[in-house]
Amino acid sequence: MVAPFVNQVQEDAVERLIEGYRRFRGGHWPEYRDLYKELSKGQKPPTLVIACSDSRVDPAVIFDAQPGEMFVVRNVANLVPPAEKGEGLHGTSAALEFAVRVLKVGMVLVLGHGDCGGVGAALKGMPLDDFEYLDDWIGLIAPALERLGDIDRFAPESKDMLEREAIKLSLDRLMTFPFVANAVGEGRLSLQGARFRVFDGRLEWLDKATGEFNRVA
Repeated sequence: MVAPFVNQVQEDAVERLIEGYRRFRGGHWPEYRDLYKELSKGQKPPTLVIACSDSRVDPAVIFDAQPGEMFVVRNVANLVPPAEKGEGLHGTSAALEFAVRVLKVGMVLVLGHGDCGGVGAALKGMPLDDFEYLDDWIGLIAPALERLGDIDRFAPESKDMLEREAIKLSLDRLMTFPFVANAVGEGRLSLQGARFRVFDGRLEWLDKATGEFNRVA
């Protein structure tokens, strides 16, 4: 009885994608036909957004962006790893290098969000048994948790605090990449942080001078 149900779920998912494409072709495509024609010659987005893979947090939707306006990297918990070489494939680092050195974006925005599952797992210290990659990746949040000191990990406000601190940590890690540090030092690149609250659709922007996240009116 399981297999037919799974097959139906898969078929429904495919159909939703196909129907979505048809709406795109019928509405979005005609409206932006000229823009796509221009974009076919190349891209020059002004902003790189490093966001979470969470299905509820789509940067293009949040910022009402048109095609070509954002170069977007999404991963679990919108994390920036430290600059390092060696074994392994460094997808987020490679995308960062491409955006800064090739596309020459003028801003990198680390976009976090409320109710982040990855941050929640780090906060509770939950072992992710039987996962081959998640454990090490979520471990990238540990220094942010250490910065917060002795906090009540089960208090609701602690999760908000860690989500914000993880954004700051990623901004610090961006500066460990020489090509980022050079671009920032020369005034060609700005690093910014923000947090989207899923439950009320509000955006908080990081004031780097004070370290506070202020709600955007």
